[in-house]
Amino acid sequence: MGNKMFCYQCQETAKNIGCTEVGVCGKNADVANKQDMLIWLTKGISEIVTRLRSEGYEVPYYINEIVTDNLFTTITNANFDEKVIEDRIILTLGEKENLYNSLKDKEDFSEAALYSDLSIENISEKSKVVGVLSTSDEDIKSLRELIVYGLKGLSAYTKHAEVLLNNNEEINIFIQKALAKTLDDSLGGEDLINLVLETGKYGVLAMEELDKANTKAYGNPEITKVNIGVRNNPGILISGHDLRDMEMLLKQSQGSGVDIYTHSEMLPANYYPEFKKYDNFVGNYGNAWWKQREEFESFNGPILMTTNCIVPPKESYQDRLFTTGMAGFPGCKHIDGNVGEEKDFSELIELAKRCESPKEIETGEIIGGFAHNQVFQLADKIVDAVKSGAIKKFVVMAGCDGRQKGRNYYSDFAKSLPKDSVILTAGCAKYRYNKLNLGDIGGIPRVLDAGQCNDSYSLVVIALKLKEIFNLKDINELPIIYNIAWYEQKAVIVLLSLLYLGVKDIHLGPTLPGFLSKNVADILVREFGISGIGTVEEDIELFFPEAKELKSSIDEDFTIGQLVMKHPETAPVLMSMGMHCLGCPASQNETLKEASMVHGFNLNELLDKINEIIIEQDLKMV
Repeated sequence: MGNKMFCYQCQETAKNIGCTEVGVCGKNADVANKQDMLIWLTKGISEIVTRLRSEGYEVPYYINEIVTDNLFTTITNANFDEKVIEDRIILTLGEKENLYNSLKDKEDFSEAALYSDLSIENISEKSKVVGVLSTSDEDIKSLRELIVYGLKGLSAYTKHAEVLLNNNEEINIFIQKALAKTLDDSLGGEDLINLVLETGKYGVLAMEELDKANTKAYGNPEITKVNIGVRNNPGILISGHDLRDMEMLLKQSQGSGVDIYTHSEMLPANYYPEFKKYDNFVGNYGNAWWKQREEFESFNGPILMTTNCIVPPKESYQDRLFTTGMAGFPGCKHIDGNVGEEKDFSELIELAKRCESPKEIETGEIIGGFAHNQVFQLADKIVDAVKSGAIKKFVVMAGCDGRQKGRNYYSDFAKSLPKDSVILTAGCAKYRYNKLNLGDIGGIPRVLDAGQCNDSYSLVVIALKLKEIFNLKDINELPIIYNIAWYEQKAVIVLLSLLYLGVKDIHLGPTLPGFLSKNVADILVREFGISGIGTVEEDIELFFPEAKELKSSIDEDFTIGQLVMKHPETAPVLMSMGMHCLGCPASQNETLKEASMVHGFNLNELLDKINEIIIEQDLKMV
């Protein structure tokens, strides 16, 4: 096809079809192709390992680590370093050869299992033909990629648990079996659809294991107000998902005079009681991962990327950007450390001491920590609110954030929700609305943040608990709407986990995955009710039909007197615009257009605010 590369594993893939010259994420064609080669060889070693186990061979645990590390390394925005990918290819080839020689039965293996050329030049050439496009059947290709992307997310969660010494051999065996099956041309569409759902089953198990590992090490997340301003001390900014890296950094920076701030997906570290004992852990800086080029620059101090979500850095701060674990970027210092080892973050701490303190970009607090254990403590209050009608619906808005302008939909959707609805969230999707003042319902915040993307498990547990409390037969009978944003492969395994649990009618946006063929998409629509998002107005009407007719049409010809008499709730807005004499005859007879000219404010802005308040008030009455 003349492509330099082909990748469509993330939501931002070019034209929602595929990146063919360079990745929208920033990876070049050579890196993309070698990542394809690494995945292909990882399928091959998994085929051999699966055969060895059937022969009774005890596979060393480090082979599991090689497989999950390879998958994690190729997640979107995780590792851009071509040399690292090449080294992993050579490592995999060497271990594959050793395992192959241990086999009793060496017949009927795929080319991926048999490939053994260690020449980088030949590897580079081979990498151009073993990727996505090597499968010709569109539906088989689509299902294979859906499985592989789910396995990438599954491997990431497995790795997060592994660094906390939580190892589940059952999950690793499944990952390798599933990878081997994506090489099996005898498997048809129905076989692969079943494998998709089985991947979701192990997604639930992996998130459960990670939840156990996190809470055992750091306690159950607590409702926490998180500072989003800064102090005058120098600081280190830590991003990603790895709580073990967070722990080591906090321990090593104690007494150094350096403050620690979280960014993006590391925000939920603020909710764990074990981390609260560190007096230099001071809050969260900034927003979702895609804003890092401006926010890392203004932070002034060193940044530690512990997992995926790297945006190619500006030169202005590249010398302050460090990576660790599976993350990597050429030209950035990498901090090594194997599972169970103490990493050395002294270089970051010493660099931070020489840097200016962070530039303040916002002030205030945000609230989070609503994982399942904490929500269960509020269960009686929530149940009473549902029974009384104070809470009519829950809206799951978990998943990922991203750069696409269409993601403004999620902010607008959150603002447009009826006041008797509560948002359940996890992942960086929350940055689209977690700083809005959406209020509370009887003391229950209208945004309940469970944590990182893997903490979507908490949202499932909460849903299942509500099903039990209300004595329902089906999880889909709950007053829960699923309006989920996705970006990369961790979101894919969350989606597959929800499908395995039987959750239906999930709305997925801002676009449906480009890797879904028409026929596969049709199956997901027919069997599970998956659909894309519409406009905010259309989806509010769809999800809340009772609010369908609510409208407000205050225009510039309304007089102040007419407006205040009909809608007294708008008076504070008028006063905030400088109209402090609402009761005097002159003001009463002024139209909104005339008042805007007299007081010098934007008429359209005023009309928008007034109409929004009136609609919100009407929604409360529904």
